[in-house]
Amino acid sequence: MAGVKDKKPVKKSAKATYSKETYMTWYESMNFMRKFEEKAGQLYGQQKIKGFCHLYIGQEACVAGAISALTKKDSWITAYRDHAHPLALGTDPDKIMAELFGKKTGVSKGKGGSMHMFDKEVNFFGGHGIVGGQIPLGTGIGFAEKYKGTKNLCICYMGDGAVRQGAFHEALNMAMYFKLPVIYVIENNGYAMGTSVSRTSIVTELYRLGDGYDIPSAPVDAMNVENVHEAVVKAAKHVRAGKGPYLLEFRTYRYKGHSMSDPAKYRTKEEVEVYKAKDPVEQVKTTILKQGIATQKEIDAIDSKIKEIVANSVKFAEDSKFPDPTEAFTDVYKQENYPFVTG
Repeated sequence: MAGVKDKKPVKKSAKATYSKETYMTWYESMNFMRKFEEKAGQLYGQQKIKGFCHLYIGQEACVAGAISALTKKDSWITAYRDHAHPLALGTDPDKIMAELFGKKTGVSKGKGGSMHMFDKEVNFFGGHGIVGGQIPLGTGIGFAEKYKGTKNLCICYMGDGAVRQGAFHEALNMAMYFKLPVIYVIENNGYAMGTSVSRTSIVTELYRLGDGYDIPSAPVDAMNVENVHEAVVKAAKHVRAGKGPYLLEFRTYRYKGHSMSDPAKYRTKEEVEVYKAKDPVEQVKTTILKQGIATQKEIDAIDSKIKEIVANSVKFAEDSKFPDPTEAFTDVYKQENYPFVTG
């Protein structure tokens, strides 16, 4: 029989079961992602940020809840909707904003842009522009951890559209065969670019894709940070026990289009409003205030702090310089004296 299957997303507990510190960290982390992304969208409209730009607004709990469930030694990898992950992991927001501006002070030296954030210091391995390209890479990171004999794992994020890639299935097969320490996360926001899951996949309960590889899997109501935390804690325990990978389907929603160039006309305003009523940032804020975990004054202090940090990151990015054109030829892998075969 295939691995354990939870047929319904885990529901939120009636009472707060976590500490004040945890709830305040969740709120600050998610609201920081939200305000940073909102500012990025505004700056894109002003043409200060150019190229592709995929915002995470609405999906913040997918990251915040996972961070609280894992350790600083664990590794992270994702696709091109990748600003929020390093922000929450602790990457300097100045460097992230500078990267969006294409400046030399950016986290990828201004050469990666929105889709290719990378920060070794917080074990964040990208930011990948190729759909599904990060999945075998995350599997490789898991292989490295097993080879070295650590108890660390890799959490590998992907969109719902990426699961139609062959690399996804090859990676899952290999990960289960070698019992690799990887948590695969499908961030199912309902649309692969502008096409709904029901129009692109015969399997719409995406967690069931683990069945074919005997991988334990479960759906998660990922509009709620507690649910995400609990699901990742369970998955991590399984993975660290040497039992192999775990697959989670985070059922979430993006409030903006696929990218800044997408007007999202393929969905109704009514649909968007349904999910805005489940806003992950507002959910945790409501829990904090209704259950007396903290006061409105404490919330306001966090909001003011975030506003200042975001404003400072914009100033830093605007004041920074663009990389020299010769930088296009640096940080590029090459092998000296490669034995080319001629004739």
